[in-house]
Amino acid sequence: MILVNAGVRVVAVTCTGRLIALGLGVAMLGASLVPNGMGRAAAAEVDATGVNAPVGFAEIIERVRPAVVGIRVKTEPGSVDGERAQAFPPGSLLDRFFRQFGVQIPPDPTPGADVTVGSGFLISGDGDIVTNEHVVAKGVDIEVTMDDGKNYSARLIGSDPQTDLALIRISAPSDLPYVRFAAAEPRIGEWVLAIGDPFGLGGSVTAGIVSARGRDIGGESYNDFIQIDAPVNKGNSGGPSFNVRGEVIGVNTVIYSPSGGSVGVAFDVPAETVRLVVRQLRDKGYVSRGWVGVSLQEITPGIADAMNLRSTRGALVAQLDEGPAAKQGVEPGDVITSLNDHELKSPRDFARTVAAISPGTVINLRVQRNGQQNSIDVTVGELPRAPEVGKEKQAELRERSELGLTIAPARLVSGAGETGVVILEIRPGSGAADGGLQVGDIILAIGGHPVLAGADVDRMVNEARAQSRRTILVRIKRSGAMNFVAVPIT
Repeated sequence: MILVNAGVRVVAVTCTGRLIALGLGVAMLGASLVPNGMGRAAAAEVDATGVNAPVGFAEIIERVRPAVVGIRVKTEPGSVDGERAQAFPPGSLLDRFFRQFGVQIPPDPTPGADVTVGSGFLISGDGDIVTNEHVVAKGVDIEVTMDDGKNYSARLIGSDPQTDLALIRISAPSDLPYVRFAAAEPRIGEWVLAIGDPFGLGGSVTAGIVSARGRDIGGESYNDFIQIDAPVNKGNSGGPSFNVRGEVIGVNTVIYSPSGGSVGVAFDVPAETVRLVVRQLRDKGYVSRGWVGVSLQEITPGIADAMNLRSTRGALVAQLDEGPAAKQGVEPGDVITSLNDHELKSPRDFARTVAAISPGTVINLRVQRNGQQNSIDVTVGELPRAPEVGKEKQAELRERSELGLTIAPARLVSGAGETGVVILEIRPGSGAADGGLQVGDIILAIGGHPVLAGADVDRMVNEARAQSRRTILVRIKRSGAMNFVAVPIT
């Protein structure tokens, strides 16, 4: 799977229009061949002949295109892999499932520097630009190219790896053109226009439709992606998708592709998510999220039967951290059925709802325990941020492991706790990256045995290999939550 942007060529739009017309013609022809007196289905015939399709998108594009920019990012030498041009951390969601949009450019401007390109769009007249976090990650110099060819130096205001969004800012002598976010969610089947900077060629326009909403592609719980069929290419990452009113409905982030080319399955971060994230990035440079300290899991039909539950809706408490929920009496084995009278569908529903609540807010949880319904009030805390380590300190602490990891004892990393080892770097293409480990994860145990130092990791990996095992089960702590990850070791 590879990450790229979404956008359909004009010829594809033309073909789509012909297919629609053909479909209608067949429907009418079929109706005319039904013999008189023959029974018809009770359902009403679908009639879309009165819906007018746009002749073209030229007027819309002329208005919004000046607000879309190309982004060229220089990074520290060696921070971007030579073959993959990775602009986001190895082992992250995007690295595991796709390959990022940013494209490697020959380092002709600055010998020894790595350069990637991406896209973005202005959201204010004073130079605020939205793009993807993975486009500007590790950037030491960010250059923005306007639609008219003018170049500006940009600075990073803030970024949010969980949603892969970032806010950068340029200074210009006059007000700049900007676009607005759509106030309503797009409808499935509506036109969508993608503008970006594929392969660093400059502003390009493509089109398609909204294929689906609320897509979960795994990983973090904070995005419900919009799926569009407008295929886009490397370099479009961070660019906007517009509706026919010229409003931004989402930010091009990833596509699914078995081969690396566009196959019409692309995913956008929804405008509402972008709006909320950008608001916090403007104010403080990072995003704070609500947290109550529970690890949840899906309720399968088997679990529902064993617990005598009527449905699989809700979220089962698998583990508690030392957080607000534990302090207020939530217990492992509880089934959380609602939050502030909002019926929960799944653990993802709970995580997204809590994350959007401001720390310090009191929420009410309805939980089922031993067949009884209970009401528990919990004061929401703030989701702990991933530990950060200074470069000098990292150099002193780091050890390289058999898994392709650079790690350090957790006790020596601020905010990481006393047990385990912290992942500082992940080698692209390693088993750790393929297995889903991420920078910032704290490895607590391997195969049920506690990890206290880097040497423990190598010893346990070698023991597993001696037993001809192909994978090891790694227990990690990520953003305050415990998880198990199966990591290949062959």
